[in-house]
Amino acid sequence: MARPRLTRPFSAASRPRWLTPRRRPTTDRTRLAGAASAEAARQAASLESPAEEPEFPVPGDVRAAAFFDLDNTVMQGAAIFHLGRGLYKRKFFRKRELARFAWQQAYFRLAGAENAGHMQDARESALSIVRGHRVDELTAIGEEIYDEYMADRIWPGTRALAQAHLDAGQRVWLVTAAPVETATIIARRLGLTGALGTVAESVDGVYTGRLVGEPLHGPAKAEAVRALAAAEGLDLERCAAYSDSANDIPLLSLVGYPYAINPDSKLRAHARAMGWRRRDYRTGRKAVRVGVPAAAGAGAVAGGAAAALALHRRRR
Repeated sequence: MARPRLTRPFSAASRPRWLTPRRRPTTDRTRLAGAASAEAARQAASLESPAEEPEFPVPGDVRAAAFFDLDNTVMQGAAIFHLGRGLYKRKFFRKRELARFAWQQAYFRLAGAENAGHMQDARESALSIVRGHRVDELTAIGEEIYDEYMADRIWPGTRALAQAHLDAGQRVWLVTAAPVETATIIARRLGLTGALGTVAESVDGVYTGRLVGEPLHGPAKAEAVRALAAAEGLDLERCAAYSDSANDIPLLSLVGYPYAINPDSKLRAHARAMGWRRRDYRTGRKAVRVGVPAAAGAGAVAGGAAAALALHRRRR
């Protein structure tokens, strides 16, 4: 029986050319891709390390608090338009105003941001609608409207940020141009400390159709927070504020920890220039890590800018 012949592998010198792997020259693009991948991995590892950044919010810091804008920051769309939708359902104004509803819905879907003129128009309409109605009546209706149109429009990511402050033992306020009654309902439902909002005048528990002072918008928000901080013994340098709108730059500039949430284009540019933290829940992408415990943003659900409906004149 013939013994099997042992074979030896080809040496490098004797290996046929068809068995020799072809080496591709390293290009600048290849080196760039490798360097970029390595840098991304290194940054990801550093972001996951809690030792790289002090804990925030700081637990037990009773002189720190957080202030949250409402419209498009905590809630998709504008509270006053959701309120108008509920009032329309309850026959507070006429069917022909549905054209106005449709226009405002399209505006908020496409713009996803506040416009002072549109908001002023809605506020004036709201004042005409509530004139002559009792405060307790509108408050009770507001509770129902929250359940019908607002509860499902709370941004989970922003809600988690507020909860992080509460869990740290800090107070959390909404600061909004929406009616203070509506803002207070939302704050209570979310377990927040309270709310600062626009105050409509009432006499003997009945709305007069006028405001007390001005709407709580833009610089007025900063003044309200400054006054509240003085009354509550807060150190604004240790406080945080969250908003989507460039209208709130005075408020954001007032605190030591400003955050741009779902920012409009002007606020996004300003926040980038100032080095403010940013987060966008409208598309599910994280613009910049917000610097709160990872759990605060981990469950954020992407969503589009909410459809919102405008309210207008009451039935004549």
